[in-house]
Amino acid sequence: MTESGAERYDWNGRRVLVTGAGGFIGSHLAERLVEAGAEVRAFFRYTSHGGLGWIGQASDEIRNAIDAVLGDLRDADAVQSAMSGREIVFHLGALIGIPYSYVHPRETMETNVTGTFNVITAARDQDVSLVVHTSTSETYGTATYVPIDEDHPLQAQSPYSATKIAADKLAQSFHDSYGLPVTTVRPFNTYGPRQSPRAVIPVIASQALRGTTVKLGHLAPTRDFTYVADTIEGFVRAAAVAPVGQTFNLGSGQEISIGGLVELVGEILDKELQVEHDAGRDRPKASEVERLVSDNSRAREVLGWEPTVALRDGLCRTVEWIGANSSAGSPHAYAI
Repeated sequence: MTESGAERYDWNGRRVLVTGAGGFIGSHLAERLVEAGAEVRAFFRYTSHGGLGWIGQASDEIRNAIDAVLGDLRDADAVQSAMSGREIVFHLGALIGIPYSYVHPRETMETNVTGTFNVITAARDQDVSLVVHTSTSETYGTATYVPIDEDHPLQAQSPYSATKIAADKLAQSFHDSYGLPVTTVRPFNTYGPRQSPRAVIPVIASQALRGTTVKLGHLAPTRDFTYVADTIEGFVRAAAVAPVGQTFNLGSGQEISIGGLVELVGEILDKELQVEHDAGRDRPKASEVERLVSDNSRAREVLGWEPTVALRDGLCRTVEWIGANSSAGSPHAYAI
């Protein structure tokens, strides 16, 4: 990466709120901000056991430095309380499971849309200096042209993607209507340690580590995979140097099919993998996103950001982590 203002940005003492901090990307981001000297408050979805997700497994130093708040994004009062005294908000909290959104579209809508409404309303009411809002490449649907830039049409091909489009538009509307300082980052398929075992790379890797047969849905769809450390760098740079009101793709600009991923994981493990089609893992036909590959020129030019971890290297790290954390979950269903 080229030197940018982000590398000179002083996070020391900055009062930050991270929603979704117990999740895959959110936990990495919260840790990174603590290490940079920020005063991090983290919003975790309340459960009866009071868990903090992946932050609960962080070092004592990290865990003790984080001001943990339990609640639900759908509760406006809880969000207002968590927002108190914060300067910068990274909003990552969401229900992200695409198969789950088919079964529970209302819950997905309430969390992703109403939750985002509560976050940006609280940010407006408390006059925060910046909201970094998290979108997803799923909002683009199947590419109508490639590479996909930020002006590509948004297409709701699943209930999940529809809720994220709505959340994106809400965030933009608060910028346009109330002057709320919002920057949107749109990660493509982030992968790496801590990712849900239902995501496609953990599904492939976990099965490949156990044997030579991998059960999958369609193999032809392509995706643009970005290692989690690179995605986190994009978030940090977006907060440090991005002009408000803009959206930034965080993707590698390279695509690979699901079948190609299987071959690459097989090479890494020195195994000849056989694929068995599992129709239960297929998306409904009209809902399948066939092709995603990013144009990341805006992020490169404005943020000074570009991925540094090649897919093969990132997969090696991820497969190693999955092998060492085989009890992290069961890949009974997945979404890409």
